[in-house]
Amino acid sequence: MSSNQQPLASQPNGLFNRALDGIERVGNKLPDPAMLFLILMFSVWVISALLSGINFEAIDPRTNSPIVVNNLLSADALTQFLTSMVTTFTAFAPLGVVLVAMLGVGVAEQSGYINTALKQMLKITPIKFLTPAVVIVGIISHTATDAGYVVVIPLAGVIFFTVGRHPLAGIAAAFAGVSGGFCANFIPSGIDPLLQSFTQSAAQIVDPDIQVNPLNNWFFAASSCIPITLVIWYLTDKILEPRLKKTHEVKAEEVDLPKMEQVTLQELKAFKIASSVMLLAIVGFFSLTIPETSTLRDNNGSLTSFSAPLMQSIVPLIFIFFMLPGLVYGYLTGAYKTSADVVQAMSKAMSGMSHYIVMAFFCAQFVAAFSASNLGALIAIEGAGGLKALNLAPEVTVIGMIFLVGFVNLFVGSSSAKWALIGPVLVPMLMQLNISPDLSQAAYRVGDSSSNIITPLMPYFPLVVVYCQRYVKGIGIGTLISMMLPFSLALLSVWSVWLLIYWSIGLPLGLGSSYVY
Repeated sequence: MSSNQQPLASQPNGLFNRALDGIERVGNKLPDPAMLFLILMFSVWVISALLSGINFEAIDPRTNSPIVVNNLLSADALTQFLTSMVTTFTAFAPLGVVLVAMLGVGVAEQSGYINTALKQMLKITPIKFLTPAVVIVGIISHTATDAGYVVVIPLAGVIFFTVGRHPLAGIAAAFAGVSGGFCANFIPSGIDPLLQSFTQSAAQIVDPDIQVNPLNNWFFAASSCIPITLVIWYLTDKILEPRLKKTHEVKAEEVDLPKMEQVTLQELKAFKIASSVMLLAIVGFFSLTIPETSTLRDNNGSLTSFSAPLMQSIVPLIFIFFMLPGLVYGYLTGAYKTSADVVQAMSKAMSGMSHYIVMAFFCAQFVAAFSASNLGALIAIEGAGGLKALNLAPEVTVIGMIFLVGFVNLFVGSSSAKWALIGPVLVPMLMQLNISPDLSQAAYRVGDSSSNIITPLMPYFPLVVVYCQRYVKGIGIGTLISMMLPFSLALLSVWSVWLLIYWSIGLPLGLGSSYVY
């Protein structure tokens, strides 16, 4: 960095940086999410024992009788815990959802198919539309879990640098799209059934028979790509990049970066064939849904109800439609020579999920304990009573939830862990206010995504700092946070307003969704 450059955060010891330092210190003191769930489970046990002898006046809507807290430290409850520990884990819905989807995504990712697809999408874009293209590709990359962090973000920096634009602007736009727009996507992905499974479990605390569609937020998530792209596009081109050119000049002769690798003719041919196979498979499959007697319809002929086999096949379809092009591409390029190579690709994808599996074990035990204790129902009923007493408009309540989630996200980065923690409280509570689980989940998606890009506790945050340092030496976490803070605040505000507008018009949030419970 040249001597005349000033960091984006011009007052290193100011109140703003001290606040960020405080957030980082507090966040670093939190235990790993797996241990956090263990601590919470023990806490639920103790609290349930303390409250089990108290007579509450709150009426349980499931039984129309006063709510009762069950003592989880009783001999019967502890015996039940031990005998059901294994099945509680194996029956934990988010576990199977994520692992099955990742098997197919792993085959496509390890073959190189996804990387080639992303490169081709960015390559054919005119320079004046480069920023929105980067953002859209970042949003779409969510279908391949972490591919956006390791492919789209660094590639965006290379592309911006290659065409004469500021590379840090490209990195920031891509980071905002990949992480700030994490819960938005045109294409259904593993995020949808993952969140749905937590939402349904939370809703069943109040209504055991309720079912939530895996694509209950699809339409809202797809429409959200519009304001997200426009906001990031404007901030990148009109505010961030002009400022970066003044404060963080990039000298081409000092950049030690290899040229962007071109897609070879063999890879391009393989990509076209693999994509054609995938499209044919999609068309062929959905042609099976056309007949009224299709086995993919429910008994009433619906394709979108929760009981419809098509809706229950969302995760297997994600697995199949990623695996097919991955296999074709891999064999045509030589990435896969034998079936053992394919199995190895799946194994590598699973190895990256090892921490999630550990977290899921403790999360499953906590969720089961929280549900069995009736504490969730008690908090929901009492909390809803408090909210009703405040007589707040539903819109104000939903906005309050969004900002709460955004704040919690600074300390608990995992989307699934966070929703597993607060979903069992917020979803039933809002149901008591006649706000549907679908709307609660949509509000969660907004709050969860918006603050991803300003928390150093996000696992890929340090990696993005390294990407920036390729072009400007000396950049640290504080600089990246100051770059991304305008994006975070704008996304939180504009996306919240977008949800309110969407809600006021009455547009469907997704398949089988509603606004009112």
